[in-house]
Amino acid sequence: MADILVVEDEDNIAIALDFLLSREGHSHRRMATGSGAVDEIRASHPDLVLLDVMLPDVSGYQIVQDVRADPALKDVRVLMMTARGSAVERRKGLALGADGFIAKPFELSELRAELARLLSGDAAGGLLQGALIAGGGAAAIIAGVWFLFDRNVARPIELLAGGLRTGQTPEIPEARYLADLGPAARDAAEARARTAEALSDAIAEHAADLQREKQTLESILADIGAGAVMTDAGGRVVFYNAAAARLLPGIALDRPLARHLAGGALESAAARLAAGAASTDLTCLTSAGQRLWGRMRAVEGSTLLMLRDRPAERPAPREALERLRRHAATLVPMLEALDGPIPPALAQAIRSEGQGLAASVRELTDRMTGDAPQGRAGLNELAAGLDLSPGQPPLALLADAAALNGLLRHLDRHLRAQSIAPRVSAEAEGAEARLSLVWTGPPVPIGRLEAWLSEPPDPMQPELTGHEILAAHVTGLWPEADGDEARLVLPLPLAPVRGDEAGLTYDFALSGRSAGSTRLSDLTCVVFDTETTGLDPATDRIVQIAGLRIARGRLTGERFETLVNPGRPIPAASTAIHGITDAMVAGAPDMTGALTAFHHFAEDAVLVAHNAPFDMGMLRRAALETGVYFDNRVLDTILLSAMVWGQSAPHTLDALTARLGIAIPPEERHTAMGDTRATAEAYLRLSAALKAKGLDRFEDVLSEVRRHRHLIEDANVPGPAHGNPPA
Repeated sequence: MADILVVEDEDNIAIALDFLLSREGHSHRRMATGSGAVDEIRASHPDLVLLDVMLPDVSGYQIVQDVRADPALKDVRVLMMTARGSAVERRKGLALGADGFIAKPFELSELRAELARLLSGDAAGGLLQGALIAGGGAAAIIAGVWFLFDRNVARPIELLAGGLRTGQTPEIPEARYLADLGPAARDAAEARARTAEALSDAIAEHAADLQREKQTLESILADIGAGAVMTDAGGRVVFYNAAAARLLPGIALDRPLARHLAGGALESAAARLAAGAASTDLTCLTSAGQRLWGRMRAVEGSTLLMLRDRPAERPAPREALERLRRHAATLVPMLEALDGPIPPALAQAIRSEGQGLAASVRELTDRMTGDAPQGRAGLNELAAGLDLSPGQPPLALLADAAALNGLLRHLDRHLRAQSIAPRVSAEAEGAEARLSLVWTGPPVPIGRLEAWLSEPPDPMQPELTGHEILAAHVTGLWPEADGDEARLVLPLPLAPVRGDEAGLTYDFALSGRSAGSTRLSDLTCVVFDTETTGLDPATDRIVQIAGLRIARGRLTGERFETLVNPGRPIPAASTAIHGITDAMVAGAPDMTGALTAFHHFAEDAVLVAHNAPFDMGMLRRAALETGVYFDNRVLDTILLSAMVWGQSAPHTLDALTARLGIAIPPEERHTAMGDTRATAEAYLRLSAALKAKGLDRFEDVLSEVRRHRHLIEDANVPGPAHGNPPA
């Protein structure tokens, strides 16, 4: 009896070897990974090692090389097995020290001969050789049993399990050999479907009202002129409307809003909200240099920002204009009648109308000058980021919070550079409040203060100096001294007292994920597909690319699609598949333009594709020309399908969508967007099935990929452009 170590990661092959070696009465054990194999060989010193070449973690070639490098293991025989049975592979294995080499699928007679040859130098080997020769018929029976077991038991069980995990009713013809298991699996799937349908009907009535409210709100927010953007606690976009997409080109879910707005306007506004303001005004610049005006509000741990590309318009002061017209209409004919001495009554009327005209002009000037009366800011907003004196009253002022807070912080920085530590205070005096920066010490010289006011508080808005901000508020700023204290005084009008503002009430399902979560349901993904001039990534080029964004386990509605001018004629054989002609791409962007735009769309996302090595190979090969590099993490629906249904099932896109009940309209098959949409729906269903198997995180899936590299390689390993043609 020989002591044999089997190092094989394929379960079905290991089962067959176990059956055969047990039948012959040999001591044997199995390792399913190459990690630790050399240590096990040193510890147990087996007579023979049946060693697979392609193993997780460490290859069989590395193991045999390490064994032969250890003189203490020189008498351990190594028989290598691989599906790559070329002459080059055989020469490589033997050169590294293997004693024998057989290709899968191997003939039993070949395996018998190799085992007999390698073990013939000892008694156990002789016994094995005799047993194998005498038991040739039994071995043939065992091989047949193995084949039937694999086809009629192991593979149908994998397919049944995949169907149950994806919620599909399994139709497996071979399941007839599983006795009651096949019908029971079908009954379970149908019962699950009936339960899901009943649950759906039970909540449909309640969901209908909620859906109507949602649609109404979406319609309102989609059509209003202002851009509406909501961000989570980390500043990443969780909602935006069409107006926001117009004002902030390239905005996308799960991206930082700060990427689209320059300067510190967002940080300053957030500081004012943190200081206790319910909402606050701000002025900011987009990354393209466009000025926007807006208002920011805190909403249950998130932030809502309303943006416009022009200041809010004030209503025309109709009453003041009407009084001005009336005085002018009365005064003009009086002046025309002045041909002689003026009667006292006429002189009095002229004086009265003239005084009324002057008063109306003053009122109109007050109402038409500056933006201050249109903004409402609390003292805590204006003092955000500054030292506020204790015990200050909760005043509300007519002011632009963003501009004045920026000005006060600008002055605070200059004072502190002079070793002065000011604090903010305010006191109401009639209809206005005196806002002050107070400190102990001498006052600031007026010339120095004027120099400070000549500077822009926000370098991103160089034309908006302190003087301009004060002029817009129809106010001034001056130094005062009071005993040992000095101050800078800024008078501002008090805002009228009003009740709580009515707001829009709605329940948004805001993101609750942890930062940096790698759960599949938390990932932001871009599912994509390419159509090409041919099937060789090394020489062919992209003619169409499309992508759909998935965030938190759902399609967001964001899409990317473009034809690409490949710079060469499209072969007729390729046009026959995808329908794209030279005329269609004549005016399309070139590779650089198209892939730059797609890179922006897919930035920071996990890329998902069906047969990812091919599509990623096209993108990576193009990088040499375009300078656009895709270093995104990658998931492949072929590998995800193999994890659910096993490697023996077909994994083409047509076979996968058929198993999942996903219909691809014939006119959309082999179009970039049609295949992308089908792949996206398949990915969402596969990720739910993988979660049921305990594969809930990206790193778990990546680890499982190693078991299926015989099927297709992992596209997460950058290298020369390669990949099989798309299925």
